[in-house]
Amino acid sequence: MVSLGGLARKIFGSSNERRVRSYGPRVAAIGALEEKMKALSDAELAAKTEEFKAQLAAGKTLDDILVPAFAVAREGARRALGMRPFDVQLIGGMILNDNSIAEMKTGEGKTLVATLAVYLNALAGKGVHVVTVNDYLARRDAATMSKLYGFL
Repeated sequence: MVSLGGLARKIFGSSNERRVRSYGPRVAAIGALEEKMKALSDAELAAKTEEFKAQLAAGKTLDDILVPAFAVAREGARRALGMRPFDVQLIGGMILNDNSIAEMKTGEGKTLVATLAVYLNALAGKGVHVVTVNDYLARRDAATMSKLYGFL
């Protein structure tokens, strides 16, 4: 016999599955900007950073600019690192931005996921801290991802 809660989970999914699905519209909106971002020159793409900072200074919130900022960070990663964040990595970045934990296995691109939330939050000018488990990973990731941060 299935409990009422079990039946609801089968129909609607777990609370985690529903939360992950809730990011779908933003992922689609970021994807819709991909060709527009690809068409920008390197200088035009990098100039988006100052544009976002101006929007924040004019009263917009980080949430207001998340979609275009993630689109810029995705394209910046493609150009600077040769890595294009997948949709699931965009979701991971949004989860981090929401001050939650995104559990990922080894090799699923946690460092690349973090760049999305780091870029967005750095736009506010308050500083961003990235914590990693050991000195080797800290040095490796700083050296690799600084190419993206420097580009943007």
